[in-house]
Amino acid sequence: QVQLVESGGGLAQAGGSLRLSCAVSGRSFVGLTTGWFRQAPGKERELVAAITWSVFSRNGPITYADPVKGRCSISRDNAKNTVHLQMNSVKPEDTAVYYCAARMGPTVVADAEYPYWGQGTQVTVSS
Repeated sequence: QVQLVESGGGLAQAGGSLRLSCAVSGRSFVGLTTGWFRQAPGKERELVAAITWSVFSRNGPITYADPVKGRCSISRDNAKNTVHLQMNSVKPEDTAVYYCAARMGPTVVADAEYPYWGQGTQVTVSS
């Protein structure tokens, strides 16, 4: 069983930065995809970024959603069993509850394919 605990959400001004962290326990990163999803009020939950275990790459393969490409960076600290999402140049439309999720196998977009979820952390960006 995989347990996920998010931290690092909060309030930021447009143009600022936030760093979200997801502590992963219950298993190692081998074979695991860990992703960040977000859900804004009245909208469906969407994938923001995900990182998959690979024996060929310390940090990858990585997937980013189009709205955050160039502004967000996902990384994995294998020693601390933690995945980070660095958000730069944040916008009011980034306001949402951000969830860490995990699944065995490659990255997929559909949130229903992720059996493990954290409790979520609120990110609010003011204009």
